[in-house]
Amino acid sequence: MNTRLRTRYIAMVLVGVAFLLLKGWLRGYTGSLVQSYQGNIAASFATFFVFALAPIPWLNRLWTAALALAVVEAFELTNGFGVMTNVYDPFDYLANAAGVALACGVDALLARRAPGS
Repeated sequence: MNTRLRTRYIAMVLVGVAFLLLKGWLRGYTGSLVQSYQGNIAASFATFFVFALAPIPWLNRLWTAALALAVVEAFELTNGFGVMTNVYDPFDYLANAAGVALACGVDALLARRAPGS
């Protein structure tokens, strides 16, 4: 993986983390639906790019999405891996899938705009 691609992936992880951290601050600007699932979408988005950083040759966009989705859905299923308290909401699974899908789309769009990186 070249430096430009690694930098792009790290930047996208930071974008996801920023939206996760800004969840409380954005509360007044977003509706309750966005507020309820913004954390799931942001964390799933960041998780996709964390996996994309892995130096595994066979890890293409599809496998990256599958692994990221498996991890975030397992987090929901196990109530935060038994480490964090997580409030069960069946729509969290859909929000997680939306976050991974958004990350896939952003990755594809950025790859198309900057080929070879």
